[in-house]
Amino acid sequence: MRLSKRRQAAVTSDDQLGVMRADVRGRAEDRPGVYRMLSAEGEIIYVGKSKRIRSRLLSYFRCAFPEEKGARIIREATSLDWAYMPSEFAALLEELRQIKRYRPRFNVSMKRDARHFAFIKLTRGPASKLAVVRGASEDASIYYGPFHGAQRVGEAVRELNDAIGLRDCSLDKRMHFSDQQELFQLTPSTPGCIRYEIRKCAGPCVGGCSVAEYAERVRLARAFLDGSDDGPMETLRREMEASSERLEFERAASLRDKVRRLEDLRQQFIRFRFAVETLSFIYPVTGHDGDDRVYLIRRGRVRAEMPRPRTTAERRKLTSQAAEVFEAAERDTVQVPTHEIDELLLLSSWFRRFPDELGRTERYESSALIRTA
Repeated sequence: MRLSKRRQAAVTSDDQLGVMRADVRGRAEDRPGVYRMLSAEGEIIYVGKSKRIRSRLLSYFRCAFPEEKGARIIREATSLDWAYMPSEFAALLEELRQIKRYRPRFNVSMKRDARHFAFIKLTRGPASKLAVVRGASEDASIYYGPFHGAQRVGEAVRELNDAIGLRDCSLDKRMHFSDQQELFQLTPSTPGCIRYEIRKCAGPCVGGCSVAEYAERVRLARAFLDGSDDGPMETLRREMEASSERLEFERAASLRDKVRRLEDLRQQFIRFRFAVETLSFIYPVTGHDGDDRVYLIRRGRVRAEMPRPRTTAERRKLTSQAAEVFEAAERDTVQVPTHEIDELLLLSSWFRRFPDELGRTERYESSALIRTA
């Protein structure tokens, strides 16, 4: 990708703005593209996109108030560059990729769509725990989601923790498993954990379980979150029925509410999986000046991109590429790789904003040559 870039000498802020404005007026075109704002040290402080690059860049120089986002960005920039893209969709994808690559400080603080959603995070470490977080970090943890309603998801996760016996204490809490007796000789430990004492936690911090026993509980949690095991709900239902038979109606009602919270979480799993599977198709996009593209989208992520085929040979090549993308086995789960979450949210947002675009997509059919009319 060729970038149009012009660095300027360090002059007064107003002079610098004037030079950058003149550069945009003289060279930029009103077509889709991605632009970057750079500081005097060459730091990329902001990445943006627009379907009309020239108009968008000029709007930064017309900000009326210093506290406006655009005014703050342009006042810290001493140069800018831009690259044209074949379409607004292509620009949107490139903007996301550059933001993830460069992590510009203005983008990180102002443009994290994932912060509007809740994720269930399964931490790493000697005793994994479940936590509800806003957005997903680029770490080694496992994430499930995204989900709407952080409070409801949090309540469901608490019920899941109680049903399975996972810990919910702080990550810096030291673990003392029952099969690590040498630790107790050096550091005597007593219970004192309320959840352990009322049998809501396996007690990995006080020798209440072995490493393997706790790992089995983690496996059960992952199976539930993957949608392959309803064990936690069945356990609560049995307890609810037993309480009802003993005429312990208050406890039965409490257990019923716990089951409902887990059922609500399961329904969110189902809706999310359906949404992800719905975003699996071939998406032809008309580009500027005939630069048309085809995107192979599976489970809400772009898996391949190529020029729109115009000959039989090019259509065969697309068919072969589509077979590799759509016929590859994938696990049926609501677990999403961390590095793909932002793109999944971006594509979901794109097709919600432009529902007519879904009418232009084509379902993959392995038995037929893909038509790209």
